[in-house]
Amino acid sequence: MKKLILGLFVIGLTIPTFAQEVEKLEEVIVIATNYKYLNEVNEEAADVPVKLLEKKVATYDLKGSDFYQDEYDLYYVSFHIPEGKILAAYDKDGNVLRTIEKFKGTNLPPAIYAAVTARFPGWAITKDVYLVNYHNKKGTTKKYKLRLENGDKMIKVKTDEDGNFL
Repeated sequence: MKKLILGLFVIGLTIPTFAQEVEKLEEVIVIATNYKYLNEVNEEAADVPVKLLEKKVATYDLKGSDFYQDEYDLYYVSFHIPEGKILAAYDKDGNVLRTIEKFKGTNLPPAIYAAVTARFPGWAITKDVYLVNYHNKKGTTKKYKLRLENGDKMIKVKTDEDGNFL
């Protein structure tokens, strides 16, 4: 009985050593090429569709696309979803140079709600458009175009991301 238990113990120890195969994997390098773009346009109060489309622009593989050729220095690519669209300009290395972004019906930041209710009491925001212009050297501008209604009256106003009227 001792020999049987000892034999099973030895077999139990030797089987796992034969089952293991060591494979050497290739090294993976992760490069965030368009992190500057994401840092500039990323806003915590932004809607999920806005963030998803901006992430799609930042992670787009230009060199893997069908229309990529080495001879061109500039590429324009459009991204569309029902809530908005982005026109992005890439250099030949796939870096985002500039974008024009337009989104409709987004959640407005609290600063804009506070500014509108303070300046236009009794008015309701019935339509909004979020505009972003990114340029890798000039920076980013973010604007909101709002349509306000109060009964029969209608006005259009523009604000920046902090609620300052333009």
